[in-house]
Amino acid sequence: MTKEPKPDEPRLGLIVSDSAKAQCGAAELRAAHDWVDPELADVIVVVGGDGFLLHVLHEMLDRDRIKPVYGMNLGTVGFLMNGPHDGVPIAERIAEAHPVPVRPLQMHATSHDGRSFVYYAINEVSLLRETRQTAKLEVTINGKVRMEELVGDGVLVATPVGSTAYNLSANGPILPLGSRMLALTPLSPFRPRRWKGAILPESAEVEFRIREPGKRPVAAVADQKEVRDVKTVRIIANAEKELTLLFDPGFTLEERIFAEQFQV
Repeated sequence: MTKEPKPDEPRLGLIVSDSAKAQCGAAELRAAHDWVDPELADVIVVVGGDGFLLHVLHEMLDRDRIKPVYGMNLGTVGFLMNGPHDGVPIAERIAEAHPVPVRPLQMHATSHDGRSFVYYAINEVSLLRETRQTAKLEVTINGKVRMEELVGDGVLVATPVGSTAYNLSANGPILPLGSRMLALTPLSPFRPRRWKGAILPESAEVEFRIREPGKRPVAAVADQKEVRDVKTVRIIANAEKELTLLFDPGFTLEERIFAEQFQV
């Protein structure tokens, strides 16, 4: 049965991953606070791992019901999460938490058969070859063609949050949180062979046109959502859909992204 919070506290809603570890770990948390239905909450507490947190954030974006989110790690990596329940009242942890704004990417993709798709990405938008044939892409920034032909496995555009994920694995740069920059990173480039990518202002509009789409099909992926056989892909950072992640003091996402630059 749902209980009402105290008048001086924000209303907290709880969303728990289906994993056995998260369900078991959340049992004590459920009993330690007067939770409300997530639809009525001022702040959402998400228990699980990074993947589940991203799932919850995407649901907020898709439904246009955006609320601050406090993640509690009972998953694997937990890069976007806080530590597990430690006995400190959850309302106290949230009251002291540091808010971090996260501006998602909005992908507008047009398929080869003329259909249009709009999806959001918190980490990155990736363009990936679908067959053994290399992808050939024209790269346009703010309406100006900057590269007539990029040949390789593909390319990605990453946010600062996503710069330590797939982007880093592809040898892309780590972007400090709050830098308001985007990483444009090639994936196994064949031509131009020595091009390492670019760092763009968050205000940039990035567009890719697939060359020879019939012979060299390309898929576009916004985090987990994929569109196959794309013809063009346009990407912008959407300020109107800005998300807020909450972090414990001294456990901020900013610090973790900074620390990643010194990992050896």
